[in-house]
Amino acid sequence: MPSTEFVAEAGSHEVVMTRILDAAREWEFKVYTDRQLIPQWWGPSRNTTIVDKMELKPAGVWRYVQRDADGNEFAFHGVYHEIAPPARLVSTFEFEGMPGHVVLETTTLDEHEGKTRVTNRSVFQAVEDREGMVRSCMEQGALETMERLAELVTAPDTMVRR
Repeated sequence: MPSTEFVAEAGSHEVVMTRILDAAREWEFKVYTDRQLIPQWWGPSRNTTIVDKMELKPAGVWRYVQRDADGNEFAFHGVYHEIAPPARLVSTFEFEGMPGHVVLETTTLDEHEGKTRVTNRSVFQAVEDREGMVRSCMEQGALETMERLAELVTAPDTMVRR
C-alpha cells in the first residue's frame, strides 16, 4: 500500500500531505463529507470520534469531538469555505484546547490513473503555530488518519459504494 507523503518545510506556514488512494474520487469525497463515515477514519484509532455538527455548505460549521479510553474529550471545529464535489473542500480547523490558532485546510481530490490523489494543504497563521503543531505529534496523527482513510476506502464491504 502506498505511503503518505508529509511535507513540513522549516520556516514555512504550511504542511502538505499527499497520498494516492485506490478509490474513485466521488467515493473519496463522500467519505470526507458523510457524517456516518467520518468517525471510521478521522483521528487516531485509540480515540472515538463523534461528529457533533456538520453543516456541509459554504459558511456552515463543523465540530468533531474525540474521546479517549479515560473519557477525556478533545474537540475541533471550523467553518466550510468551499465545497466543490467531487474535487475540493476548503475549511478552517481549530483545536478547542488552543483557541485562536486557526488553520486553513484545503483538500483536493484529483484523478490519478484510475485512483485518487488526495492532497491536504494546511496553512497556519504563523510559522510558530505550524512548528508547534508539528512538534505536538501532528505528523503521527495525520499519517494514522490517512492510513485509516486508505483502509476504509479499500475495505471489501465498501466496494459496492466505490
